[in-house]
Amino acid sequence: MEKEMDQPSPVSIMQMGTGFWASKILLAAVKFQLFTFLAERKSMSAGQIKDTLHLKCTDRNVFDFLDSLTAFKFLHREGLLEHALYSNSPDTDTFLDKHKPSYIGGLLEMLNNRLYLHWANLEEGLLTGMPQNEAKNGNGDLFGAIYKDPQKLREFINAMSGIQRGNFIAFAQNFDFSQYKTLTDAGGAGSLLSLSVARFQPHMSCTSFDLPVVEPIAMENIQQANLGDQVKTASGDFFSDPIPPADVVVMGNILHDWDEDKKLILMRKAYDAIPDGGAFVAIENIIDEERKRNVFGLMMSLNMLIETGKGFDYTFADFNKWAKSIGFRSTSIVSLLGPSSAAIAYK
Repeated sequence: MEKEMDQPSPVSIMQMGTGFWASKILLAAVKFQLFTFLAERKSMSAGQIKDTLHLKCTDRNVFDFLDSLTAFKFLHREGLLEHALYSNSPDTDTFLDKHKPSYIGGLLEMLNNRLYLHWANLEEGLLTGMPQNEAKNGNGDLFGAIYKDPQKLREFINAMSGIQRGNFIAFAQNFDFSQYKTLTDAGGAGSLLSLSVARFQPHMSCTSFDLPVVEPIAMENIQQANLGDQVKTASGDFFSDPIPPADVVVMGNILHDWDEDKKLILMRKAYDAIPDGGAFVAIENIIDEERKRNVFGLMMSLNMLIETGKGFDYTFADFNKWAKSIGFRSTSIVSLLGPSSAAIAYK
Protein backbone atom coordinates (compact mmCIF):
# COMPACT_ATOMS: atom_id res chain seq x y z
CA MET A 1 0.00 0.00 0.00
CA GLU A 2 1.42 3.35 -1.02
CA LYS A 3 2.21 5.77 1.77
CA GLU A 4 -0.44 8.42 1.98
CA MET A 5 0.68 11.88 1.01
CA ASP A 6 1.22 14.29 3.88
CA GLN A 7 -1.95 16.11 4.71
CA PRO A 8 -1.99 19.91 4.62
CA SER A 9 -1.23 21.39 8.02
CA PRO A 10 -1.60 24.93 9.37
CA VAL A 11 1.20 24.44 11.93
CA SER A 12 4.02 26.16 10.02
CA ILE A 13 1.69 28.96 8.91
CA MET A 14 0.65 29.73 12.47
CA GLN A 15 4.21 29.37 13.76
CA MET A 16 5.41 31.95 11.25
CA GLY A 17 2.39 34.21 11.67
CA THR A 18 2.93 34.43 15.42
CA GLY A 19 6.70 34.63 15.07
CA PHE A 20 6.74 38.21 16.32
CA TRP A 21 5.49 36.95 19.69
CA ALA A 22 8.66 34.91 20.16
CA SER A 23 10.83 37.70 18.83
CA LYS A 24 9.38 40.24 21.22
CA ILE A 25 9.86 37.92 24.21
CA LEU A 26 13.58 37.68 23.47
CA LEU A 27 13.91 41.40 22.68
CA ALA A 28 12.18 42.32 25.95
CA ALA A 29 14.58 40.09 27.89
CA VAL A 30 17.53 41.83 26.22
CA LYS A 31 16.08 45.27 26.95
CA PHE A 32 15.64 44.30 30.62
CA GLN A 33 19.26 43.00 30.63
CA LEU A 34 17.90 39.77 32.09
CA PHE A 35 20.80 37.67 30.79
CA THR A 36 23.35 40.08 32.22
CA PHE A 37 21.77 39.90 35.68
CA LEU A 38 21.68 36.12 35.47
CA ALA A 39 25.32 35.98 34.42
CA GLU A 40 26.23 37.99 37.53
CA ARG A 41 24.15 35.95 39.98
CA LYS A 42 24.37 32.52 38.28
CA SER A 43 20.72 31.70 39.06
CA MET A 44 17.61 33.52 40.27
CA SER A 45 14.04 32.67 41.20
CA ALA A 46 11.10 34.20 39.36
CA GLY A 47 10.42 36.42 42.38
CA GLN A 48 14.00 37.68 42.44
CA ILE A 49 13.85 38.39 38.72
CA LYS A 50 10.54 40.20 39.11
CA ASP A 51 12.00 42.45 41.81
CA THR A 52 15.28 43.03 39.99
CA LEU A 53 13.56 44.01 36.72
CA HIS A 54 10.89 46.08 38.56
CA LEU A 55 8.05 44.16 36.88
CA LYS A 56 4.55 45.13 38.04
CA CYS A 57 2.67 42.33 36.27
CA THR A 58 1.32 39.24 38.09
CA ASP A 59 3.53 36.36 39.16
CA ARG A 60 1.79 34.22 36.52
CA ASN A 61 2.87 36.66 33.81
CA VAL A 62 6.45 36.41 35.03
CA PHE A 63 6.31 32.60 35.01
CA ASP A 64 4.96 32.66 31.44
CA PHE A 65 7.69 35.07 30.32
CA LEU A 66 10.54 33.08 31.88
CA ASP A 67 9.17 29.69 30.90
CA SER A 68 8.77 30.84 27.30
CA LEU A 69 12.46 31.79 27.31
CA THR A 70 13.16 28.36 28.80
CA ALA A 71 11.16 26.62 26.07
CA PHE A 72 13.17 28.57 23.47
CA LYS A 73 16.33 27.25 25.22
CA PHE A 74 17.55 30.75 26.13
CA LEU A 75 17.21 29.89 29.84
CA HIS A 76 17.78 26.77 31.91
CA ARG A 77 15.29 26.01 34.68
CA GLU A 78 15.39 23.78 37.74
CA GLY A 79 12.09 23.37 39.53
CA LEU A 80 8.69 24.84 38.65
CA LEU A 81 6.85 28.11 39.17
CA GLU A 82 7.70 29.75 42.53
CA HIS A 83 10.16 26.96 43.32
CA ALA A 84 12.09 27.32 40.05
CA LEU A 85 15.60 28.68 39.64
CA TYR A 86 16.54 30.17 36.26
CA SER A 87 19.99 30.48 34.72
CA ASN A 88 21.44 31.35 31.34
CA SER A 89 21.92 28.84 28.56
CA PRO A 90 25.48 28.61 27.19
CA ASP A 91 24.48 30.75 24.19
CA THR A 92 22.86 33.57 26.13
CA ASP A 93 25.62 33.54 28.74
CA THR A 94 28.21 33.99 25.98
CA PHE A 95 26.46 36.38 23.64
CA LEU A 96 23.89 38.33 25.71
CA ASP A 97 25.85 39.26 28.84
CA LYS A 98 26.68 42.94 28.39
CA HIS A 99 29.88 42.57 30.39
CA LYS A 100 31.44 40.08 27.97
CA PRO A 101 33.34 41.17 24.85
CA SER A 102 31.37 38.54 22.92
CA TYR A 103 28.11 40.48 23.50
CA ILE A 104 26.01 40.75 20.31
CA GLY A 105 22.94 42.30 21.90
CA GLY A 106 23.56 45.68 20.32
CA LEU A 107 21.78 44.49 17.19
CA LEU A 108 18.89 43.12 19.24
CA GLU A 109 18.64 46.44 21.10
CA MET A 110 18.32 48.28 17.79
CA LEU A 111 15.81 45.74 16.49
CA ASN A 112 13.69 46.41 19.56
CA ASN A 113 14.12 50.18 19.76
CA ARG A 114 13.87 50.99 16.04
CA LEU A 115 13.21 48.24 13.56
CA TYR A 116 10.41 46.41 15.37
CA LEU A 117 8.12 49.41 14.86
CA HIS A 118 9.39 50.24 11.36
CA TRP A 119 8.81 46.69 10.11
CA ALA A 120 5.14 47.06 11.04
CA ASN A 121 4.96 49.19 7.89
CA LEU A 122 6.45 46.59 5.50
CA GLU A 123 3.24 46.58 3.42
CA GLU A 124 3.50 50.34 2.91
CA GLY A 125 7.14 49.97 1.93
CA LEU A 126 6.27 47.34 -0.68
CA LEU A 127 3.41 49.46 -2.02
CA THR A 128 5.37 52.71 -2.20
CA GLY A 129 9.04 51.69 -2.48
CA MET A 130 9.81 54.27 0.18
CA PRO A 131 11.74 53.86 3.45
CA GLN A 132 9.64 53.28 6.58
CA ASN A 133 12.03 54.55 9.26
CA GLU A 134 13.08 57.96 10.59
CA ALA A 135 13.45 59.14 6.98
CA LYS A 136 9.78 58.45 6.22
CA ASN A 137 7.74 61.22 4.56
CA GLY A 138 10.82 62.98 3.22
CA ASN A 139 12.46 63.61 6.58
CA GLY A 140 16.02 63.34 5.25
CA ASP A 141 17.77 59.98 4.98
CA LEU A 142 18.46 57.13 7.39
CA PHE A 143 22.06 58.04 8.15
CA GLY A 144 21.36 61.75 8.52
CA ALA A 145 18.56 60.98 11.00
CA ILE A 146 20.65 58.54 13.02
CA TYR A 147 23.96 60.39 12.95
CA LYS A 148 22.51 63.63 14.31
CA ASP A 149 21.31 61.85 17.47
CA PRO A 150 24.29 60.73 19.60
CA GLN A 151 22.30 58.04 21.39
CA LYS A 152 20.93 56.56 18.15
CA LEU A 153 24.37 56.79 16.56
CA ARG A 154 26.03 54.79 19.32
CA GLU A 155 23.16 52.28 19.32
CA PHE A 156 23.51 51.89 15.54
CA ILE A 157 27.28 51.35 15.74
CA ASN A 158 26.86 48.84 18.57
CA ALA A 159 24.25 47.03 16.47
CA MET A 160 26.58 46.82 13.49
CA SER A 161 29.32 45.52 15.77
CA GLY A 162 26.97 42.89 17.16
CA ILE A 163 25.93 41.55 13.79
CA GLN A 164 29.43 41.56 12.30
CA ARG A 165 31.76 40.69 15.19
CA GLY A 166 31.99 36.99 14.41
CA ASN A 167 32.27 37.60 10.67
CA PHE A 168 35.07 40.11 11.09
CA ILE A 169 37.01 37.70 13.30
CA ALA A 170 36.49 34.90 10.78
CA PHE A 171 37.67 37.18 7.97
CA ALA A 172 40.70 38.29 9.97
CA GLN A 173 41.65 34.67 10.58
CA ASN A 174 40.86 33.11 7.21
CA PHE A 175 41.69 35.69 4.54
CA ASP A 176 45.23 35.39 3.15
CA PHE A 177 46.94 38.61 4.26
CA SER A 178 50.47 37.35 3.51
CA GLN A 179 50.87 39.55 0.41
CA TYR A 180 49.43 42.69 2.00
CA LYS A 181 50.53 45.27 4.56
CA THR A 182 47.74 47.87 4.71
CA LEU A 183 43.94 47.83 4.97
CA THR A 184 41.21 50.47 4.86
CA ASP A 185 37.77 49.69 6.23
CA ALA A 186 35.50 52.10 4.34
CA GLY A 187 32.46 52.78 6.50
CA GLY A 188 34.42 51.44 9.45
CA ALA A 189 31.99 52.64 12.13
CA GLY A 190 33.47 51.72 15.52
CA SER A 191 36.67 50.27 13.94
CA LEU A 192 35.74 46.67 14.82
CA LEU A 193 36.99 45.16 11.57
CA SER A 194 40.31 47.02 11.74
CA LEU A 195 40.79 45.93 15.35
CA SER A 196 39.98 42.31 14.47
CA VAL A 197 42.52 42.27 11.64
CA ALA A 198 45.15 43.96 13.81
CA ARG A 199 44.75 41.31 16.54
CA PHE A 200 45.13 38.34 14.23
CA GLN A 201 47.50 39.86 11.65
CA PRO A 202 50.15 41.82 13.57
CA HIS A 203 51.97 42.83 10.38
CA MET A 204 48.92 44.76 9.10
CA SER A 205 48.36 48.51 9.48
CA CYS A 206 44.66 49.41 9.35
CA THR A 207 42.62 52.56 8.83
CA SER A 208 38.98 52.86 9.89
CA PHE A 209 37.36 55.42 7.57
CA ASP A 210 33.95 56.95 8.28
CA LEU A 211 32.13 60.26 8.74
CA PRO A 212 33.65 62.77 11.19
CA VAL A 213 30.84 62.29 13.74
CA VAL A 214 31.78 58.60 14.02
CA GLU A 215 35.51 59.12 14.53
CA PRO A 216 35.40 59.73 18.33
CA ILE A 217 33.66 56.38 18.88
CA ALA A 218 36.23 54.57 16.74
CA MET A 219 39.10 56.28 18.55
CA GLU A 220 37.62 55.32 21.91
CA ASN A 221 37.46 51.66 20.85
CA ILE A 222 41.02 51.73 19.52
CA GLN A 223 42.29 53.21 22.78
CA GLN A 224 40.44 50.59 24.85
CA ALA A 225 41.95 47.82 22.71
CA ASN A 226 45.49 49.24 23.07
CA LEU A 227 46.01 48.88 19.33
CA GLY A 228 46.80 52.47 18.44
CA ASP A 229 50.11 51.43 16.89
CA GLN A 230 48.31 49.36 14.26
CA VAL A 231 44.94 51.04 13.84
CA LYS A 232 44.21 54.67 13.04
CA THR A 233 41.15 56.61 11.94
CA ALA A 234 40.42 58.82 8.96
CA SER A 235 37.25 60.84 8.47
CA GLY A 236 35.37 61.70 5.33
CA ASP A 237 32.42 60.79 3.11
CA PHE A 238 33.15 57.83 0.85
CA PHE A 239 30.93 59.30 -1.87
CA SER A 240 32.53 62.74 -1.98
CA ASP A 241 36.06 61.99 -0.67
CA PRO A 242 38.69 59.51 -1.86
CA ILE A 243 38.92 56.28 0.09
CA PRO A 244 42.30 56.22 1.89
CA PRO A 245 44.60 54.06 -0.27
CA ALA A 246 45.55 50.60 0.98
CA ASP A 247 46.43 47.12 -0.28
CA VAL A 248 43.00 45.89 0.84
CA VAL A 249 39.77 47.89 0.99
CA VAL A 250 36.88 46.34 2.92
CA MET A 251 33.23 47.35 3.16
CA GLY A 252 31.18 45.51 5.77
CA ASN A 253 27.40 45.81 5.32
CA ILE A 254 27.87 48.88 3.14
CA LEU A 255 27.02 48.00 -0.47
CA HIS A 256 23.58 46.69 0.43
CA ASP A 257 22.54 50.16 1.66
CA TRP A 258 22.49 51.53 -1.88
CA ASP A 259 20.94 51.05 -5.32
CA GLU A 260 22.96 49.51 -8.14
CA ASP A 261 24.35 52.80 -9.46
CA LYS A 262 25.74 53.77 -6.06
CA LYS A 263 27.06 50.27 -5.46
CA LEU A 264 29.07 50.67 -8.66
CA ILE A 265 30.33 54.10 -7.58
CA LEU A 266 31.61 52.67 -4.30
CA MET A 267 33.23 49.67 -5.97
CA ARG A 268 34.93 52.00 -8.46
CA LYS A 269 36.26 54.13 -5.61
CA ALA A 270 37.58 51.01 -3.90
CA TYR A 271 39.22 49.98 -7.20
CA ASP A 272 40.94 53.36 -7.41
CA ALA A 273 42.17 53.09 -3.81
CA ILE A 274 44.04 49.77 -4.19
CA PRO A 275 47.18 48.97 -6.21
CA ASP A 276 47.48 46.28 -8.86
CA GLY A 277 47.25 42.99 -6.99
CA GLY A 278 45.17 44.61 -4.27
CA ALA A 279 41.80 43.32 -3.09
CA PHE A 280 38.36 44.77 -2.50
CA VAL A 281 36.23 42.83 0.00
CA ALA A 282 32.48 43.14 0.62
CA ILE A 283 31.33 41.36 3.78
CA GLU A 284 27.58 40.87 3.63
CA ASN A 285 24.77 38.31 3.62
CA ILE A 286 25.40 37.19 0.06
CA ILE A 287 22.20 35.56 -1.27
CA ASP A 288 22.49 32.09 -2.80
CA GLU A 289 22.01 31.88 -6.58
CA GLU A 290 18.75 29.90 -6.26
CA ARG A 291 17.45 32.54 -3.83
CA LYS A 292 15.92 30.01 -1.42
CA ARG A 293 18.56 28.95 1.13
CA ASN A 294 19.92 32.19 2.59
CA VAL A 295 16.63 33.36 4.05
CA PHE A 296 18.40 35.81 6.36
CA GLY A 297 19.98 37.46 3.31
CA LEU A 298 16.57 37.80 1.67
CA MET A 299 15.07 39.30 4.83
CA MET A 300 18.05 41.65 5.19
CA SER A 301 17.38 42.81 1.64
CA LEU A 302 13.79 43.63 2.65
CA ASN A 303 15.22 45.42 5.67
CA MET A 304 17.05 47.68 3.22
CA LEU A 305 13.66 48.59 1.76
CA ILE A 306 12.55 49.60 5.26
CA GLU A 307 15.79 51.47 5.96
CA THR A 308 16.78 53.06 2.64
CA GLY A 309 14.04 52.40 0.07
CA LYS A 310 16.54 51.63 -2.72
CA GLY A 311 19.15 49.35 -1.14
CA PHE A 312 19.20 45.59 -1.57
CA ASP A 313 21.31 42.52 -0.85
CA TYR A 314 22.65 40.53 -3.78
CA THR A 315 24.08 37.26 -5.08
CA PHE A 316 27.72 36.52 -5.85
CA ALA A 317 26.76 36.52 -9.55
CA ASP A 318 25.62 40.12 -9.12
CA PHE A 319 28.90 41.03 -7.39
CA ASN A 320 30.92 39.25 -10.07
CA LYS A 321 29.10 41.14 -12.84
CA TRP A 322 29.71 44.50 -11.17
CA ALA A 323 33.37 43.73 -10.46
CA LYS A 324 34.05 42.74 -14.07
CA SER A 325 32.33 45.86 -15.40
CA ILE A 326 34.67 48.01 -13.30
CA GLY A 327 37.81 46.16 -14.38
CA PHE A 328 38.70 43.81 -11.52
CA ARG A 329 40.62 40.86 -12.96
CA SER A 330 39.05 38.09 -10.84
CA THR A 331 36.67 37.38 -7.97
CA SER A 332 36.17 34.78 -5.26
CA ILE A 333 33.86 34.20 -2.32
CA VAL A 334 34.66 32.96 1.18
CA SER A 335 31.96 31.73 3.58
CA LEU A 336 32.13 33.32 7.02
CA LEU A 337 29.63 32.67 9.82
CA GLY A 338 26.01 31.69 9.28
CA PRO A 339 24.50 33.54 6.32
CA SER A 340 27.47 35.87 5.76
CA SER A 341 30.26 35.71 3.19
CA ALA A 342 33.18 37.78 1.96
CA ALA A 343 32.90 38.59 -1.75
CA ILE A 344 36.39 39.44 -2.99
CA ALA A 345 37.49 41.25 -6.15
CA TYR A 346 41.18 41.39 -7.13
CA LYS A 347 42.67 44.23 -9.19
